[in-house]
Amino acid sequence: MEKIIYHGSDHIIEKPKYGYGKPYNDYGIGFYCTENPNMAKEWGVGIDHNGYSNQYKIECEGLSVLNLNKDYTMLHWLTILLENREFDVSTPLAAEAKEYLIQNCHLDYLSYDIIIGYRADDSYFSFASDFINGAISYRQLSNAMRLGKLGQQFVLKSRQAFARLEFLGYETADCREWYKKKSFRDKSARRQYFDVERNRRQRGDLYITTILDEEMKADDPRLR
Repeated sequence: MEKIIYHGSDHIIEKPKYGYGKPYNDYGIGFYCTENPNMAKEWGVGIDHNGYSNQYKIECEGLSVLNLNKDYTMLHWLTILLENREFDVSTPLAAEAKEYLIQNCHLDYLSYDIIIGYRADDSYFSFASDFINGAISYRQLSNAMRLGKLGQQFVLKSRQAFARLEFLGYETADCREWYKKKSFRDKSARRQYFDVERNRRQRGDLYITTILDEEMKADDPRLR
């Protein structure tokens, strides 16, 4: 299956290099893209600089794809995040949660050519942090991930995936337009979260303490 994907950046990238990038990104080192060209424009701009939406074509037939939103729970996504991003685990609860999730919800994500999943920008990352610190429930976390439509990532992880990329061109993103949209999307998600979702506790909600106390596994039907 052929896909058209976009990478937001402050420069044009005709030939992405395998093995380059920040190791503490959501899914480790990789080439982070989206299937939404407008989202790439938002990701590419800064408050004082324009960006680019680099466009590529990739043939996915024969490549292994880990779709975290289709086949797995939110705990699987969170565990990968815990293995790559720097969380504040200074409280005993957060430290125990991190250890438990890594032991029980780990996926062999490094063996895949492509990973599809949520993008943990500032808003999403704060939602995930609240969950492992016991401030919100599993249901609230799942709902929060959909606030503001902050986007999914299409991440190339392997040499095979990089070899399939074909550069198609780029569009310039004016920071005066796209940074404003980027900021509004993030603020909208945060506002909905703090005004509504964070305070909407329901009877029977699952918190990280329950998951730990009951030693729940990722295949527990309550997590679907």
